[in-house]
This record gives sequence, structure tokens and C-alpha cells, in this order.
Amino acid sequence: MKRILVINGPNLNRLGKREPGIYGKNDLDSIEERLITFAEENGASAVCRQSNHEGDILDWIHAAEDEFEGIVLNAGAFTHYSYAIRDAIASVNIPVIEVHISNIHAREEFRHHSVIAPVTAGQIAGLGVKGYELAVLALLGV
Repeated sequence: MKRILVINGPNLNRLGKREPGIYGKNDLDSIEERLITFAEENGASAVCRQSNHEGDILDWIHAAEDEFEGIVLNAGAFTHYSYAIRDAIASVNIPVIEVHISNIHAREEFRHHSVIAPVTAGQIAGLGVKGYELAVLALLGV
């Protein structure tokens, strides 16, 4: 059974409360529960983590190489400026799929550029929380 790590970055713990017109009304716990079930239904297991701290995310990416077959990453605002997360992704030998609930390319100009995209296996943006499920399927080769 493939093991997938799902990492959510800064402010994603505020889902359901933060700008529901952009991010929806689902809270992070319900999204994670649904994703764990979805992974199991597709023959995989998912472990979900969230942090507002860049160092936690770096440590989880580094450790994932020995524990998981892939990473689903919503780096939140770190997407646009964290070269440290970019370098962590480049340093591991497992695929990372970048996910964004909103369409970052249709929002404020600063959100249009992802510094992590060049080192990820792919990017899913603007499909709501369904993007997480699509990322799991991509990692499973479905």
C-alpha cells in the first residue's frame, strides 16, 4: 500500500472561517478526514499534517523520503517565496504535487508565481478541495 503525506501550510488551519467565498466552508479536519478515506478507497494511506511554520514543513519533506511514496503539498503563501521549501522538495527523491484550493493565477498578482512549481511533479489549482483527491490519484498513477 502506498503511503502519501499531505502537508498543509500557513493559515490553512483557518479553512472554513477564512474567506469562505474563496476557500469554501469546509474546515481542515473535514477535508483531511475525507482525503484519508479517499486514499483508502484507492488502495493507499494518507497522513495529514499542517503547520504555520516553515521549519516544520522542511523537516516533514526531508523525513518523507524514508516513509512515504509521495507528497501532496499546499504550501499556502510559502508557495510564492519560500526557496527553502523549494530546495527541500528538490532534495528528496519522491514526487510532490502542489495543490491550491483557489485559482492562484486568477487572484492577486503576487500569487501568480510559484517558486516551488519548477521542482514539483505537477500543480493543481482552482478546483477546490477536489484538487487534493486529484493529487492523490496522480501519485497513485491512476
